[in-house]
Amino acid sequence: MSIRGFDNTRISQTFDGLPLNDTGGYALYSNQQIDPELIDQVNVNLGTTDVDSPTAAASGSTVNLRSRNPSQDFGVKVVSSVGEYDFFRVFGLVDTGEFTSFGTRAWFSASSATNNAIYGGYGKIDKQQYNFKIYQPVGDNGDFVSLAGHWNQNRNNFFGSVPLRTDVAGGRVVGSASSNRFPITKDERFYEVARCTVTPATPGVKDTANSCGSLYEYRFNPSDTGNIRLSSRFTLSDGLVLTVDPSYQYTKANGGGTVEAIESAFKIGDQFFPGYFGGKPYVGADLNGDGDTLDTVRMLAPSQTKTDRLGLIASLRYDIDDHNTVRLAYSYDRGRHRQTGEVGFLDAYGNAIDVFPVDNPVLGSDGNRLQKRDRLSYAILHQVSGEYRGEFFDERLTVNAGLRAPFFKRNLNQYCFTSSNSGFVDCMRGNDAAEDAYAAANPNFARPQKRVFNYDKLLPTAGVVFNVMPKFSVFGNYSKGVQVPGTDNLYQSFWYAPGTDAADPSPETTDNFDLGVRYTSGKIQAQLSGWYTNYKNRLASSYDFEQNVTIYRNLGKVEKYGVDGSISYQPIPEASFYVFGSYLKSKIKDDVVIGRNGAGDPIYGQTAGKRESGAPTFTFGGRAQGTLGPVQLGVQAKRTGPRYVNDQNLPVFQSGVQVYGAKAPAYTLVDLDARLSLEWAGLNDKTYFQLNVTNLFDKLYVGGFDGTTSNTTVTTAQIGAPRTVIGSIIIGF
Repeated sequence: MSIRGFDNTRISQTFDGLPLNDTGGYALYSNQQIDPELIDQVNVNLGTTDVDSPTAAASGSTVNLRSRNPSQDFGVKVVSSVGEYDFFRVFGLVDTGEFTSFGTRAWFSASSATNNAIYGGYGKIDKQQYNFKIYQPVGDNGDFVSLAGHWNQNRNNFFGSVPLRTDVAGGRVVGSASSNRFPITKDERFYEVARCTVTPATPGVKDTANSCGSLYEYRFNPSDTGNIRLSSRFTLSDGLVLTVDPSYQYTKANGGGTVEAIESAFKIGDQFFPGYFGGKPYVGADLNGDGDTLDTVRMLAPSQTKTDRLGLIASLRYDIDDHNTVRLAYSYDRGRHRQTGEVGFLDAYGNAIDVFPVDNPVLGSDGNRLQKRDRLSYAILHQVSGEYRGEFFDERLTVNAGLRAPFFKRNLNQYCFTSSNSGFVDCMRGNDAAEDAYAAANPNFARPQKRVFNYDKLLPTAGVVFNVMPKFSVFGNYSKGVQVPGTDNLYQSFWYAPGTDAADPSPETTDNFDLGVRYTSGKIQAQLSGWYTNYKNRLASSYDFEQNVTIYRNLGKVEKYGVDGSISYQPIPEASFYVFGSYLKSKIKDDVVIGRNGAGDPIYGQTAGKRESGAPTFTFGGRAQGTLGPVQLGVQAKRTGPRYVNDQNLPVFQSGVQVYGAKAPAYTLVDLDARLSLEWAGLNDKTYFQLNVTNLFDKLYVGGFDGTTSNTTVTTAQIGAPRTVIGSIIIGF
């Protein structure tokens, strides 16, 4: 998800008020979203944050999803879909209707979806989801209490992420390994990884690990996520309304690759200890059953995360009169974030025996878990906010002003030694003798420790809308935003001594401005707006999947601005048209440090005056939809402009040879959809057949990628999805 060039870590997404951004790095995960059939409403705030939003991430925009309420009548909906790449999905929804004399009603749903990995010729995606909602009206003035639940389980392989380079010298071919490249033709997209078997071990011989199971396509990204949401509204007196929304979330997930485990123990001084050193586990025991401890063995080594998260949003709204309203709110968010890195076994074909090695971890000879990371974090937010909304001059002028005061606390416990300023660690928790010996041998490394970070900021918001004429209005908005450093960034700072500047990363702050005009009539809705965002301490990151580590960079002061426009036109009920367009510009104010030379002096990249990488320079597109009898047809297109690959806006070089240009090229995608009502066959208006075709002309394009600062670093990019056809039958009664 991207809005105005803001990535998903800067977009606050909520689901029935529940924050969905990860508590550690603020990422959003598309495979954990609610089934689309259950979404009743989507609200998007551009460049600003809801005044009571419990987020540490939204220096960009907000997206609020609201689930449907149960129907008062009994009903059933069944969706069955089939498509290319062995896609198959079934969704079922049951509305109970009112089943008590108090008007209680509920719905329950379940879905299952599977398909093959599109690229690589290996792996599958397997997803199942369960939801429910119980709704109890209280009186007849809109008050209610509802309880909703969600469970989502994913078992999926990674696929389609390849080095963003197109040089073919030396026989370089398409694939996910660092020695591979991005496809040049459409046919090259469908590369296939070779199947493999693990080489049998030989007793008494120093066997070396082969590469079986190491490719990106063999990696799993499993997740179990769930939540419980209680929502309530009570009218306390005339014009005084209280809402209370507590919640609980659970996440168990991992992602990552493999590692070459060493059967022998690690030598510290004149002693040997098991543990995780230099990015590898040293076991001190036989792993492959050949009776010796001479070997290296490839093992599963993902990064494991388990999160328990409590939340509360309480709001008290008072209508002073018909034209003036005030609201006070309190938000609480507490995430317990346990991050570990246990290792597990692979089978003879390089597949994970258990995709969650945390459930049955490999132990060292001292009985302790071997893990590449071991830390416990608490991300805590207390926030108070207030808002005023008033209407003046016969409701022609609407004024909105708010202030939120978040108080963030990051309670971080690092149980490993920090061995570099990039956050690399060595872990031997549970073995005091090993820790003492290691500390003595490496006095410059940061010992296991606890640190607490506190951040607070007053964040005002203000907005005005003035109706110049009945159909024409002008509007303006201002908001201040903040993004607190994520846990990965904060743990990297443990390398530095407490009290130094580098040990206390600064939060990213923004000042956001919008100014625009709207025109609304019975047939036409149009809007044109300009926006400007001024960053301080602009935080950026990129993921190195070879080392399974996120690298952070501070771009300092950055300006982003642009123009958005859209027009929708419905001349008759059976036809509608929509066009949109955006121009995006960003400017990094200073040269950024990209490394240090042998003397320790900083090396600066040529970033001053350049655009941020990863964001398109423009987007535009449109949609046309029409209905003729039982048939509804729709076609939509979107043109995405070029995106710079690095923050210096320079071509990418390796060993003095250009391997990719400065920009990922622009591309255009066209989608087609058709719906055939089956009323003509004697069925009801809730039963129909639907056909969806995405990327109709099967364009080859560069999908998402993490930008970098250096122009000598090759980033990875997702191969854009090919043309895909899915047909669905929807039955309702």
